[in-house]
Amino acid sequence: MSSTSTTAPVATPLVLPVSRTSFLMVGTTLLALAAYYFIGVDQGAWSVFGNDTHIHEFVHDARHFLGFPCH
Repeated sequence: MSSTSTTAPVATPLVLPVSRTSFLMVGTTLLALAAYYFIGVDQGAWSVFGNDTHIHEFVHDARHFLGFPCH
């Protein structure tokens, strides 16, 4: 009686250099802060497409869904 053992392949972790990791972290942080500003802080002062269309109107329902007051 012989026993055969099968081993599952071992996943190797992805190793990124510190410079690339810090670049990704800074980029992600800036993108998150911009999204937070336009969804949570902007009160419609910046016009995107004209005098009567604001970023606020595009994210109005998202603001209420996330619990931000806007009125």
